[in-house]
Amino acid sequence: MTEFKNTERELHFFRMRLSAAGILVLICFGLLTMRFVWLQVIKHEDYAAQAEDNRISIVPVVPNRGLILDRNGVVLARNFSAYTLEITPSKVRGDLDTLIDELSMLVDIQPKDRKRFRKLLEESKNFESTPIRTRLTDEEVARFTAQRYRFRGVEIQARLFRQYPLGQVASHVIGYIGRISQRDAERIEDMEDGANYSGTDYIGKEGLEKSYETHLHGTTGYEEVEVSAGGRAVRTLSRMPASPGNNLILSIDIELQKVIEEAFGNRRGAMIAIEPATGDVLAYVSMPTFDPNLFVEGIDQQSWDQLNNSLDKPLVNRPLSGSYPPGSTYKPFMALAALELGKRSPANAIADPGYFYLGNHKFNDDKPGGHGTVNMYASIVHSCDTYYYMLANDLGVDAIHDFMKPFGFGQLTGIDLDHEKRGLLPSTDWKRSAYKTAALQKWYAGETISLGIGQGYNSFTPLQIAQATSILANNGVVMKPHLVKIIENGVTRERTPTVAKESYRINLKQENIDIIKNALVGVAREGTSSRAFLNTEYVSAGKTGTAQVVGLKGGKYDSRHIDERHRDHSLYTAFAPAEQPRIAVAIIVENGGFGADAAAPIVRKAFDYYLLGKRPLDKDKPVGEPPVAEELTPVAELKAYAESAGGPKPGAETRGNKD
Repeated sequence: MTEFKNTERELHFFRMRLSAAGILVLICFGLLTMRFVWLQVIKHEDYAAQAEDNRISIVPVVPNRGLILDRNGVVLARNFSAYTLEITPSKVRGDLDTLIDELSMLVDIQPKDRKRFRKLLEESKNFESTPIRTRLTDEEVARFTAQRYRFRGVEIQARLFRQYPLGQVASHVIGYIGRISQRDAERIEDMEDGANYSGTDYIGKEGLEKSYETHLHGTTGYEEVEVSAGGRAVRTLSRMPASPGNNLILSIDIELQKVIEEAFGNRRGAMIAIEPATGDVLAYVSMPTFDPNLFVEGIDQQSWDQLNNSLDKPLVNRPLSGSYPPGSTYKPFMALAALELGKRSPANAIADPGYFYLGNHKFNDDKPGGHGTVNMYASIVHSCDTYYYMLANDLGVDAIHDFMKPFGFGQLTGIDLDHEKRGLLPSTDWKRSAYKTAALQKWYAGETISLGIGQGYNSFTPLQIAQATSILANNGVVMKPHLVKIIENGVTRERTPTVAKESYRINLKQENIDIIKNALVGVAREGTSSRAFLNTEYVSAGKTGTAQVVGLKGGKYDSRHIDERHRDHSLYTAFAPAEQPRIAVAIIVENGGFGADAAAPIVRKAFDYYLLGKRPLDKDKPVGEPPVAEELTPVAELKAYAESAGGPKPGAETRGNKD
């Protein structure tokens, strides 16, 4: 009986355990069913999309960058394809330096490549891969491919590279591209279509490459690629091709550019040539130049130090950001102001004793004893300083300012390059706002006198001086200077001009313009630049000029006893043919001395080529190195005298310009 009760009890417990197990199984199946419904029904679309994303990779297709060509179709910037060895640091197992050492057994990796790689890592942390070597040979590609399995995180990529086939020629115009830095990446994020730079490694850094970046870049395409679980591409599912960037057709005549750069030789300076009727910039010279190809893949430290620390400052864009006193090239505009404002007539003459006194301050003419009797024509042809000392005194600083402003002096021209400098066209309002103390804010009568010969506070860019010369040649019609003449669509080849009409006209009397032009023709025929323009087959008009770099405390200016970089600058402005100008120029040769000696001969070579097709003979090209000097003295707002704020010092003298 006892055994029967035990059996019943065990059977009862067994049934309870069985029921509990059954309930547990039902609960588990219920949970599994609920999870299955959650995954397969409720979250089906989300997980299906994720699975599809894992199966399909979106690969950006970088567009071909637009070409840059001169006005005659000569290619100045182009693209080429090459293989690049790239490392993705986040995928590398072990020490990065050890990996590079092992790679160098297969591919030639120089110390400069390692330095550039480290620099790119610091500047481009936002990129997944960084190049360690570019432009691999076929043999190097084959060697690495055979050993690829050993190097996790290392790949060979086919990349497009920018090339500037003419090297240093017109480098300040074209500019260059470089690898996108962190600062560039932030700028891209702020762009309206920043996503268009997906997959892009390079961006315009300087020159037209930068200012026309959105035109040159193009539109990024994409490929939908099916990938395996291991990440290997299986097939391409769809493709949206990239649209190439637009081509830039410049107004530059690259052969004219070469002639001018060769004529400069090793001298420093700038020259701008403009077609007056259109505003086309025919030549844009900044000397010395640099090779933009050095920057494309990341410039090495040695090359950077040579460029950045050079006393000649080859990276400075002189026509755009250099600021210089215009010297005697300002005189024709002063004479035109006198005619327009009724302060002088062409026949009005002065007796030039060789100096002008304002109070106790003596302003010297460049010619001891003076030029004798001087009318307006003679004042320009022989560059009489005394005439313009008197004229500036009669006009006053504000009248000079108001007349010169429409010609673009001290104003931004709006040329299609970044970082244009404004320069300085002085006025009483400017001085009040520029200085803080009352003594410094006051305009002194003596400060006006030197303005008449293009000295004093006057400080303009070569581009502004060239623009003013072009306006004068164009009879007061202002055309905006520009470097890009046409933008050509990279797909349709449709061409769009960049500047279609005049900006404005200066209200000038044609008879007054003709008087000034006639005197400028006289400069080239019988005046200060006649030697440089002897026996030309065309009639040119021009004006020489010199500009002081440092003031002299006393004594006579003698370039032989002055440090080369403290000597006067040589300037020349001109246009030709005089009767119907096709080209107008402004040139400055830093520390070149008299305008007739250094600047005018370069302009003669430029005119001979552009108007007649004549090239300089090899024997005419400058040779030799420039003198070595201690430092480059920056040219800024120079005063005719440096006597704090109190105006002319009693008994002091100011020397004139010798052109």
